[in-house]
This record gives sequence, C-alpha cells and structure tokens, in this order.
Amino acid sequence: MNPVLVASDLDRTLIYSAAALGLTTPDAEAPRLLCVEVYQAAPLSYLTERAAELLTELAGRAVLVPTTTRTREQYRRIHLPGPPTPFAVCANGGHLLVDGHTDHDWHRTVRARLDDACAPLDEIREHLHRTADPAWLLKERTAEDLFAYLVVDRALMPRTWVKELEAWAAPRGWTVSVQGRKVYAVPRPLTKSAAVAEVARRTGATRTLAAGDSLLDADLLLAADAGWRPGHGELADTGWTAPHITALPERGVNAGERILREALHAVAP
Repeated sequence: MNPVLVASDLDRTLIYSAAALGLTTPDAEAPRLLCVEVYQAAPLSYLTERAAELLTELAGRAVLVPTTTRTREQYRRIHLPGPPTPFAVCANGGHLLVDGHTDHDWHRTVRARLDDACAPLDEIREHLHRTADPAWLLKERTAEDLFAYLVVDRALMPRTWVKELEAWAAPRGWTVSVQGRKVYAVPRPLTKSAAVAEVARRTGATRTLAAGDSLLDADLLLAADAGWRPGHGELADTGWTAPHITALPERGVNAGERILREALHAVAP
C-alpha cells in the first residue's frame, strides 16, 4: 500500500512561541507544554504534551514532512518528538533535506526556475531598503539567498505600504506575505508545494494531507488532497478557504493539537 504524506508548516501551525500560544484558560486548565526549540539558551517554541504524543504516532503511520519557511539553520534548532523525519522542506521549498542532509540537486533545480522567472533578489532588497521607513523597520534579512524579509513594527507600518509593495513585486515574479512582525518577499516559483510533490514522487505517496496558517502555505494546501488551517493567522484573517480544506475554530497551540488529531484520524481512521 502506498504511504500517505502529511506535510505541515511549523511556526504557528504545529509549534508556537510563548507570544503565540493563545492560552486564555486559567493556569489550572491550561495544557501541559513541551519545549521543542531553545535559542540563545532560552526556550522559544512549544507544543502541547498531547500534541507530542500525536505527532509521534503520526510519524509512525505516515510520511511526515515538516514544511517551513525557516532556513536550514533555523529549522535544525527544532527537535520534534518522535523518530527523525526522513524528509524536511526548508526555505519555503528552496531546500529539501533528506535524512538531515541538503539535496543539492533539488536546490540547483529551484535556482534554475527562479533565474528563468523572477527579478533578482538584489533588486528586491534595494526596493525594500529604499521604501521601508526606519520609523517602523526593525530589521532587514535575507534567507538562504533565496528571499527577503523585514521585521517591522506592525502598529506603525502603514497598510498601504504592503499593498504598494505587492503591486510592485507582482510583475517581477515575486509575492508578498505578512506574518506577525515579518513581511516576506518571496519569488513566486519558490513554493512548498513543489518540494512536497518531489517528496511524494520519491516515496510513492498517492495521497497528501497538509496544514498551514499563512499565505505562503496556500499553495501547499491547494495542492493537497485534504488539509486544515487554524483559526488564527494570515489565511484565517483574510477568510481564505478551499473546498477540501477544513477551517478549524481553534487558535494558538490548541489548534496545533487539533490539526495532529485530525491528521492522524485521516491517516488511520
């Protein structure tokens, strides 16, 4: 029997920073948490202990593929419970890890697609630097020399600036996504779905399930056979939906647990 592939975004889908936990119940009723990421000697990301159990069981029943916009270095800070995953997608599809190692052939394929279809990263960075106001721009970064992102003060950043950036970037083959305090500029062909499709080809999976919370996850969800989005995030805020995607009411870390429960049921009803 061909395996089922489960591809899930990580941050604010399966794992959550303290600020994104979204816990509103009294301490006595709050779920027990497991730290899965430490950065600069401090705990950074969590999931519930029940989610950890579900994740371990899911990894034993399906091809589990963490699918993230994080760089490889950022991804390797995360230590998910359960057995090591044989595949992981990093840099929004720009890198495919196989047993923890970079697949350089895949990366060369991605680079060729970007060179053929998009304006160069340097042009995008110059525009961001020129148009972003220092009054609300906190940091400017690139990820794996593939895409750029800004860390901003959302309260001070005008919404019109994002709309203008989207209009400028689109004819140059780039997309724009706002996630929390970050504004991403990403080449349109750089997608999670393309990398996950490659994993499905290699594993022989004929059914793909997916989960994600941001517009950068939309292509992944649309390409899946079924999937879930939490009640928070960019997709929820914009009312994004698709016939085969379930919009869950849960928000924060409880949404991550619900996603894993639903995925496990879909894999092994």
